[in-house]
Amino acid sequence: MKSMSATMRRVWRRAIAVVCAVACVFAVSACGSSDEEGKIRIGIKFDQPGLGFKKSGTYVGFDVDVARYVAQELGYSEDQIIWKEAPSKQREAMLQNGDVDMILATYSITDSRKNAVSFAGPYFVAGQDLLVRRDDTSIKGPEDLNGKRLCSVTGSTSATTVKEKFANEVQLMEQPGYAECATALFSGIVDAVTTDDIILAGLASASRGKLKVVGKPFTQEYYGVGIKKGNKAFAKKINAAIAKMIKDGSWERAVKDNTRGTGYTPNAKYNPPKPTEGE
Repeated sequence: MKSMSATMRRVWRRAIAVVCAVACVFAVSACGSSDEEGKIRIGIKFDQPGLGFKKSGTYVGFDVDVARYVAQELGYSEDQIIWKEAPSKQREAMLQNGDVDMILATYSITDSRKNAVSFAGPYFVAGQDLLVRRDDTSIKGPEDLNGKRLCSVTGSTSATTVKEKFANEVQLMEQPGYAECATALFSGIVDAVTTDDIILAGLASASRGKLKVVGKPFTQEYYGVGIKKGNKAFAKKINAAIAKMIKDGSWERAVKDNTRGTGYTPNAKYNPPKPTEGE
């Protein structure tokens, strides 16, 4: 047999290189998929002290504690949880695209959101309130917001509520996260921050006494576990886990542990709630 010509050898080398490159791409893709196989992907906030907060590679907060408990009841250990950041304005898309299996990120159950996703829960009922500087005595409730500069997060129900109820009375600044709102409050750019009281309690705790919660909530926000639309069987399992957490005292301990030192207590008229959503 005659030896292969130099031209043919070059052609074969190129063909083999292409095949190898394609094989590598598929191998990497397969590895990426297998990393999440057998695990549960949970969306949380990374920037909300007391609720969902990423700290030195670990995740802490009330939402995180509830998520861990639910995951355990669903049969997942701690090392089988993949935590993913779920910013307010991206939550529906993350569920619709299958990026996460569930979201616990101060996610209020609303009719408009239920057009896009389903919920389990609720696991907590918060109330919208105001956060101000410790020495500010001019704001004692929402009725004192006339002419004030207010900060909330883009895509949150808090921003919507302020626009609907106080649009002619306040200047509203919207930021991507509550940490940015707290910074604006510290620096005097805004006079108050508004969102759910338990979120504000976490920010007040992180401020080391420089900020305070007014303590006059003016809404009820039912926190749900966001899931893909129509998954009633999954909602039922999550609800059973939440009910068990409330019954065995873990829910109350989680609230106390994550709001310690703030003087915050949940509204006993609404808490703990009965988880029946989505079934």
